[in-house]
Amino acid sequence: MRSKKSRATSVDIAHRAGVSQATVSRVLRGSPLVNPETRQRVLDAVRELNYKVDHRASSLRTQRSGTLALLLFEDPTPDESHINPFFLSMLGSITRACAKHGHDLLVSFQQLSDDWHADYEDSMKADGLILLGYGDYVTYHSKLEQLVGQGTHFVRWGAVQEGQPGVSIGCDNFKGGQLVGEHLIERGRKKVAFLGNASAHSPEFFERYRGCDAALQRAGGGMQADLQVDAESEEKAGYAAAVSLLERGRPFDAVFAASDLIAVGAMRALTEHGRHVPWDVAVVGFDDIPMARFANPPLTTVAQDTVRAGELLVETLLRQVRGEATEAVMLPPELVVRRSSGAV
Repeated sequence: MRSKKSRATSVDIAHRAGVSQATVSRVLRGSPLVNPETRQRVLDAVRELNYKVDHRASSLRTQRSGTLALLLFEDPTPDESHINPFFLSMLGSITRACAKHGHDLLVSFQQLSDDWHADYEDSMKADGLILLGYGDYVTYHSKLEQLVGQGTHFVRWGAVQEGQPGVSIGCDNFKGGQLVGEHLIERGRKKVAFLGNASAHSPEFFERYRGCDAALQRAGGGMQADLQVDAESEEKAGYAAAVSLLERGRPFDAVFAASDLIAVGAMRALTEHGRHVPWDVAVVGFDDIPMARFANPPLTTVAQDTVRAGELLVETLLRQVRGEATEAVMLPPELVVRRSSGAV
């Protein structure tokens, strides 16, 4: 029981009104997102408990916290980090960009709750969110729509598509796939297998697939459905996908892996099954993570500018917070040629 001498808190109001603390916060701020019935319940609880607004805290809520929140999606990894290695250099860039603009950075894993913004903007932990990774994009899409509807400031790294919710910074994945296709054609490779999901559930992977297909079609060929195997971005999945591909018994002379992690796992499987890389099979990845240059053989891949990406994510989010116009940006990819595709 609350002491009669103690002051009521927003937690008490939430309990009395049967709502979340975030909803109480929205009512006290006059947010239009709360329906009239719920608003009245909260106001009744405020009156009944003789709740007094902490004017110092209220003043803080009308200002900016000076903190941005970076929310990472948990990826399957062989260690306990659950962070895709691709995002590590971007994380460093985001941290430096925040420091440059005088902001702190709060790093956490994305909690796929129904009310992301309540954990950050409403509680004044952060002025806005940077989202990295997303799992199944079809499922994730509705979460982004919810953030837009709630007026949350956010920007994400990922596929840049027309009509998608919010603002995205991403790589030109289609162009990256084209670069891979043109490179393999130059080396006389015509039967290209693709390891990675090629559907709307993984739009970045799908654009890489489509780009490679476009390049092959210009040369009179094209990607073949029976040479595509789904795989998540991890070495174990790449290994399993390559084994599945070999078991199909269909001829192929190149593998385009949707990520470097998939490519590294695939090269191990190919080698263990007697297929020499690159003489028998050329292999190309995507991302240019540090592991790529130390793979055996060193991996040909498509580099994404993670340094510039981190800067743009922070700059774009801060413009949103200031109420300025923002737009999506697609960064150009760069093909990095190494021995896995037959280069000397």
